[in-house]
Amino acid sequence: MGARVITVKHENALPEGTAKRQAVEGMFDRLAPRYDRMNRVISLGLDRRWRRRTVAALDLPPESLVLDLACGTGDLSNDLTAAGMSPIGLDFSAGMLAVAHTCAPLTRADGAALPVRHDAFDGIVCGFALRNFVELGAVFRECARVLRPGGRFAAVDASVPANPVLRAGNAVWFRGAVPLLGRLLARDADAYQYLPKSTAYLPELDELARQLARAGFYDTRTDAFTGGSVLLLTGTRS
Repeated sequence: MGARVITVKHENALPEGTAKRQAVEGMFDRLAPRYDRMNRVISLGLDRRWRRRTVAALDLPPESLVLDLACGTGDLSNDLTAAGMSPIGLDFSAGMLAVAHTCAPLTRADGAALPVRHDAFDGIVCGFALRNFVELGAVFRECARVLRPGGRFAAVDASVPANPVLRAGNAVWFRGAVPLLGRLLARDADAYQYLPKSTAYLPELDELARQLARAGFYDTRTDAFTGGSVLLLTGTRS
């Protein structure tokens, strides 16, 4: 059966459904060889700090088995290893997995259909990928399924500051400078125009926590930091 085609009605429209799935997969396959360098540049080197904060938010003991969901090139997996945990990385992009730089076991799969038994993991982390899933609720439900009761979930992603001044500065950098840097350094202006806009896929912070709760988590919360440009979503499996 052919893929459903989504008609883009204006230049600022973001793809949905099957069109989004195909666009995201193709984009990350293209970006993979230069992805890490661009992350360092556009985050001003702060991405390392954000990942460490995500791992700390799990609050799990050493040797815990943790799924790195949408693991990309394996940065979060390496941070988990450094914290004494045992990561397994999973990503939908074959291109990203091909250039991954981690000793963690890796597999290619869809976050909405994890090839994992029930209650398999002590924790799940997800780095800057929530906005790239087609159906976030389905991904949260799968995370609940594969986490043991009491297991922890922590996801870090981009956000838009609530403060008008900080929001304006965020727009200048991420919607102005980042696409230019993407064209110069990654030779892919389209991808780095999409990535800042893709924060529009995410619901408001309170609703994001409610979606995680509806999937089977308690003690769900969102924290914003770096001036509100980054969010951290956490919860505990019921």
